[in-house]
Amino acid sequence: MSGGDAGGRLVRPFALTGGRTRPRNEFTLITVVSAVDPPPARRGRQQPEHARILRMCGKPIAVAELAALLDLPMSVVAIMLCDLLEAGRITVHPPRVVSPSQDIHLLQKVRDGLGRL
Repeated sequence: MSGGDAGGRLVRPFALTGGRTRPRNEFTLITVVSAVDPPPARRGRQQPEHARILRMCGKPIAVAELAALLDLPMSVVAIMLCDLLEAGRITVHPPRVVSPSQDIHLLQKVRDGLGRL
């Protein structure tokens, strides 16, 4: 490919996913992922974008933030995360369920904090 797109990418998103359009696992915008440390001994062929994702996942990071930092569509990032999850390279931390009583307490803390500003 010559030139790339307006974002400067030389590789189109569908090429990053091998033409797949749907992830095999569900990743929401607020799902948190982190790299497995130490990485598994068995490594398959890895795209440069996978390595970039793993570097960013050194600390837990939300999928939405990852997509924004990579400047890639959420669907593409989700498919690439599926590849890494199946290879045992990342851990998924689903969002915590918060009970209604904790919601009120949290909202009161936010209100009080904003009032102090």
